[in-house]
Amino acid sequence: MTNLVILAARRGKVRGLCTALLALGILAESAAALAVDPQNSVRGFYDTLLTTMKDGRTLGQSGRYGRLAPVVDRVFDIPFMTRLAIGPSWTTFSPAQQQQLTEAFRHYIAATYADRFDSYSGQQLQVTGERPYNADVIVQTRIIKSDGETTSLNYLMRQNQGSWQISDVYLDGTISQLAIQRSEFHSILRRDGVDGLVMALNRKVDLLGRGVAKAS
Repeated sequence: MTNLVILAARRGKVRGLCTALLALGILAESAAALAVDPQNSVRGFYDTLLTTMKDGRTLGQSGRYGRLAPVVDRVFDIPFMTRLAIGPSWTTFSPAQQQQLTEAFRHYIAATYADRFDSYSGQQLQVTGERPYNADVIVQTRIIKSDGETTSLNYLMRQNQGSWQISDVYLDGTISQLAIQRSEFHSILRRDGVDGLVMALNRKVDLLGRGVAKAS
């Protein structure tokens, strides 16, 4: 009788362990699905952006930057975007120069969002859908101000090591932010070289941090 009780208890433990493992597997699959969903990547970014806006006046520019920088680093494919923004001349730069440019661009993107989304007054940040773009995906969003004015902001997403990351931003739904930056960066590189572009980006970050300039 005692052996039967012990056997039943062991079977119960095994069944409990199997149930727990199955539940963990389901949770892992759900988490993986979220990680590979381009819309969820943007939703997560918008959630952080919205909470930062709501705390914006208390945080100040440096606090907003500190909160957004790690999220920007995770959601945006900064190295890829830097290469695109620089253009063909990227391959002529040394690894050290490429790293300098990437870090300067990383700081600039985070500072730009910290500047543009500085406070909350009833805005809505909505992810409205997606559409394929060659091997990539464009996630469509809109920003609705409290007065009802709506701005389209679309994100070009690419897969990078199993995660969907932003590789370009389309202002008004169609204007490539990287195309605008490529033109600006090309002029600076031609005139002042890599050091000049790094200095220009760092200067913009500094001015944004002091509230002297608005991001363009």
